Amino acid sequence: MSDPARRRMTSDEFIAWAMEQPETSHYELVAGEVVAMSPERSAHALTKARFWRRMTEAVEVGNLPCQVYPDGMAVEIDEHTVYEPDALVRCGAPLPPDAIKLHDPVIIVEVLSPSTRARDAGAKLEDYFRLPSLHHYLIVKTENRTIIHHARNADGTILTSIVRDGPISLEPPGITLTDCFPPESAATS
Repeated sequence: MSDPARRRMTSDEFIAWAMEQPETSHYELVAGEVVAMSPERSAHALTKARFWRRMTEAVEVGNLPCQVYPDGMAVEIDEHTVYEPDALVRCGAPLPPDAIKLHDPVIIVEVLSPSTRARDAGAKLEDYFRLPSLHHYLIVKTENRTIIHHARNADGTILTSIVRDGPISLEPPGITLTDCFPPESAATS
């Protein structure tokens, strides 16, 4: 049998295959092709943790019917594309405890890294907004502490803003994010 990582897969085949890989290995499925994800730099890990924490705090303060997930949840775009964002918010009834993938995030956060920069700002931007549930896609640049906020309007258009300072309002689901970057001394270590 051919190596599963080298042949075109469906999302279900990919999930089954990925569940058998070492926990320290992370992959995404892009148009049926398995793509390995590189290890993270300290600034990347600390920044995604900070975003997850701030979104969790905002959901709790707002008493919103949403769940905030760190990386590890598979977001199924279609039958041949599955991504693993750095953090996401999903609203509605909680998923079953054994759920591995979802297809209805409201907010997705990707922290840029050298190996994924072009894909996160290009193909993923387009793919994520194929999901009708998605309202906000935040692309985070650690090197200059900038957030590129793509937001879907009620008419379906996508508006982009660049945030370097101040709060980010995410409607829906009704949260405001502030202080999303770790202290500069931690982010540069």
